[in-house]
Amino acid sequence: MSQALIFANGDIIDGEMVRRAIAQANQPLVIAADGGARLAQFYNLPIHLVIGDMDSLSSTEQANLEVQHIPLKRFPTEKDQTDLELALHYAIEQRIHWIRIIGGIGDRFDQTLANVYLMSLPDLQDVDIRMVAGKQEIRLVYPGKYQIDGAPGDTLSLIPISGDVQGIYTENLKYPLKHETLKFGPARGISNVMLTAQASIIFTTGMLLLVHTIGRA
Repeated sequence: MSQALIFANGDIIDGEMVRRAIAQANQPLVIAADGGARLAQFYNLPIHLVIGDMDSLSSTEQANLEVQHIPLKRFPTEKDQTDLELALHYAIEQRIHWIRIIGGIGDRFDQTLANVYLMSLPDLQDVDIRMVAGKQEIRLVYPGKYQIDGAPGDTLSLIPISGDVQGIYTENLKYPLKHETLKFGPARGISNVMLTAQASIIFTTGMLLLVHTIGRA
């Protein structure tokens, strides 16, 4: 297995991006971070491992998982890593090269933001890792060239997440950037619009959060 679907203990935000990710996954390793097991079951996916401190699963739910011969890898409640972080490290150990996180967004903003930043773990820089929720796909990108596949009218937001992002050049976006800088803080990069089925972005320094939303956000 070189692909993984990781289910975090966030909200079930079903939608086309989630369904696409599940459909694209080819015989994936399915990892549930603690209560993310409920999300995996919502999509009727076979779980290969549940990992975490198990504080979000009742004893009955844990017993039901064990009856199904699903391994539970337990950790102490007081630990330095979140359950999703443990799941990501497990995927790294399995040499996974493609990861989609489902359930990474919930009603705790601190957890949601931390989940986004987890995609910047050094060991994940060469991994195709994205978070999907509803109509949205979220990923962190580093200097280089990127192609975004979608449809005319899709919304694309470019958000500097670690200081200014320089040398940005875009193609096939309604509001073009021509070797410009997006500064950390201002919201200039929010809600751009794809003009064709493919758009491209090039930049030279910094880190961007790309949020692709199907249709007009």
